[in-house]
Amino acid sequence: MKRRTLGLLLAAALINGAAAQTPPTAPVPAQPVAPVTAPVAVPATTPAPAPATTPARPVRPPVANYVALGVFYYQQGKFDEAYVAFRAATEIEPNNSEALLGLGRSQVKLRLYGPALDTLRRLTNSDKGNVSGYIALAQAYQQQFIGASDRTTVTGNLTEALKVLTDAETVTNSLTTPDKNLNLSKVWNERGYIFKLQGDGGRAIDAFKQASALNPDNDVILFNLGDMYYATGNLTQALDSLQQAVIANPRDAYNRAYYAKLLALSGNITAAKPEAAQAARLSPTNAYAVGQYGVVSYLSKDSATARLQLNQAVKLDPLRYPEFYYYLGRLDLDAADLRSARANLTRAAALGSTTPEYAYYLGLSYERGAGSVAPDRIKARENYERALKLSPSYKLAQEALARVK
Repeated sequence: MKRRTLGLLLAAALINGAAAQTPPTAPVPAQPVAPVTAPVAVPATTPAPAPATTPARPVRPPVANYVALGVFYYQQGKFDEAYVAFRAATEIEPNNSEALLGLGRSQVKLRLYGPALDTLRRLTNSDKGNVSGYIALAQAYQQQFIGASDRTTVTGNLTEALKVLTDAETVTNSLTTPDKNLNLSKVWNERGYIFKLQGDGGRAIDAFKQASALNPDNDVILFNLGDMYYATGNLTQALDSLQQAVIANPRDAYNRAYYAKLLALSGNITAAKPEAAQAARLSPTNAYAVGQYGVVSYLSKDSATARLQLNQAVKLDPLRYPEFYYYLGRLDLDAADLRSARANLTRAAALGSTTPEYAYYLGLSYERGAGSVAPDRIKARENYERALKLSPSYKLAQEALARVK
């Protein structure tokens, strides 16, 4: 329905433009009729042909109008409408850089990864100094890799993305514009994402640190750096980086919610809970902020608030955050509600298939029995084995597997 609305708006613009360009037709003057006094033979005459008129060609709105419309829709999160507008712009000017960039980004959002790569390659080939085009192309390679059901079919994507970023860095270094450091920080930030996807935590941290040195007050880069410190087990440095992110952008709910969780994990529950509550107040429809308030509440042993916030978070975004199903499952295990525990932990393990803790606690829910719910040692063993496959040194899973064999 939204595409049809946009189509009608664009059609109306074309129709109105055409109407405005069509000249009026002059009226044909009436011919006088001579009086007839007697029957007279009148010779047949051939009427003069009407003057030929050339139909006016419809006038399309200028390309800038379509680009502006595409940007508006993209910023509203209406990516299908943005796609239509940017595509119309490229039909008028096939090598318009703004139109190609918007079209490529919209295609990525719509998971049209192949066409997006083609569009953004076209952009970087026609406008070799367009740093944003190189960065968008690297992002498209990453998103195709992330979204692939079988990543073995796109194994070269991350290597290609790094090559594109090398081109972006070369172009940026050749410029003398004031935003040179800003563009370089974007290049290093994207490298950090790629190294993270490759499982190279050390290089990811180095890349994010380089990005932060070039752009020290950017809260997104500080968030990414803190996230990598946490992923590599350095909680102290993670807390420091997230605290800086909160200072740089105090109203950002993501920064504050993540900072709150790290405070709780460090044992500072007193400071964590008000930070988490503030994040949820800043953005009550942000699933991440609401869910982390639930996580912090669980860690502070406030089960009622934890369940309320976690349930709200998975309603707001049912598929994005397996962590929230995991903590709901932990709450269910604590309450001996094994049916709900198994359901929530199954969702967590399915959505977060690379996280060994999810598989371990799902196994634990099957190992246990309560009331009418019988233990299932076979499923327990399967999930413990899955956890150990993901993390062979996982001590709790090793002990649990020994129990059910």
